[in-house]
Amino acid sequence: MRYTAKIMKDPYDILGVRRTDSDEAIRKAYRKLAKKHHPDLNAGKADAADRFMEINAANDFLADPVRRGRFDRGEINADGQEAAPRGFHRPGGASGGANAGARRAASPGGLDAEELERLFGGLGAHGFGGFAGAGGNPARAGADLSYALEVDFLEAARGVVRRLPLPDGRSLDVTVPPGMSDRSVLRLRGQGRAGALGGPAGDALVEVRVRLHPYFRREGNDIVLRLPVSLTEAVLGATIDVPTIRGRVRLAIPANSANGARLRLRGRGIDDGHQFVELMVTLPSAPEPELAAFLARWTPEHAQDPRGDLDDI
Repeated sequence: MRYTAKIMKDPYDILGVRRTDSDEAIRKAYRKLAKKHHPDLNAGKADAADRFMEINAANDFLADPVRRGRFDRGEINADGQEAAPRGFHRPGGASGGANAGARRAASPGGLDAEELERLFGGLGAHGFGGFAGAGGNPARAGADLSYALEVDFLEAARGVVRRLPLPDGRSLDVTVPPGMSDRSVLRLRGQGRAGALGGPAGDALVEVRVRLHPYFRREGNDIVLRLPVSLTEAVLGATIDVPTIRGRVRLAIPANSANGARLRLRGRGIDDGHQFVELMVTLPSAPEPELAAFLARWTPEHAQDPRGDLDDI
């Protein structure tokens, strides 16, 4: 399975919010952007899926009060990795000279923390900052690893636990919470690459990819169902069973419902969203002589031109 490391931009910049904004203000900004950039509403735009994934990752980051607090204090970066300690400077800066010599003396082989990081920084997600810590402890954290997990549309909507096999022979039980959107990323603490010399393990970043459904689709927190109905049901009206993401319900179809008409099922979507039923009127699959004879002699009382809107094209 392919996996790559990911680095995220500043989550506040991604969502267009300020550090002082409330959790509710951030949630509102996220919902607005998620609806605007959802891949289903941006067909043909190559970067739509990446932008949508970026928005979800930023929201997940800021929704975690611990990570948000540590990021605001400068303790971690936007990828969740430990930031360099305060007062940590590159050679030639204000902390050079005797201080640089002290750092070098505390590191193995006479190399200071900056030199070690330049040489070996790619081996771990957090570099060799541990060499400059108290007592010269050389422990370092392991790298974060990224994976992809495919789930069905209804599994993502309802929530599911799926087993994810890993390249090293292990497996992870991944809990996909209800309402998970396509390309969202789950962070599993301590399930990444092992740390070195007693350092903590990195995290596993699992990108959830939601398969398309032949009838359901998602618009923000709303669910849209394309529902086939017969010509008789559309013309005369009917009450029928309709599937939702949480079971079937009864729905009244008004008489004279047009093809493409939308009916709302309040509260049947994701979180505070609704389900919209989009009617698809179907014609008989075999000849109906009686229907054809009736239409041949029928004169509508309220005749209209169904293509009138095309006259100006």
